[in-house]
Amino acid sequence: EVQLVESGGGLVQAGGSLRLSCAASGFTFDDYAIGWFRQAPGKERDVIAAISWNGGATYYDASVEGRFTISRDNEKNTLYLQMNSLKPEDTALYYCAAGKTMTTGMDYYGKGTLVTVSS
Repeated sequence: EVQLVESGGGLVQAGGSLRLSCAASGFTFDDYAIGWFRQAPGKERDVIAAISWNGGATYYDASVEGRFTISRDNEKNTLYLQMNSLKPEDTALYYCAAGKTMTTGMDYYGKGTLVTVSS
């Protein structure tokens, strides 16, 4: 059974930091690009960061570039998102997803972890 399980969300004040993790199982992790998506209330789910199968290429949405860092540990089948300088507009449900491309046509999604940034 394919599983992507996010953790690390919570409530943080603006300017603070959080580190999200995504533990993968049930598929060959290093065959896939992995991305972080988020969905704020009333908005669509958007990709905010992604990383290639070996970590050699990364993508960041303009809204998070310079503040968030995506990384992966293929030995541990785990994806990370270090989030610094958080803003209230970063409040959303954060998902990880795996696919053969970095940002579209993802094959597997987790259930998400909630990040709330207070002002």
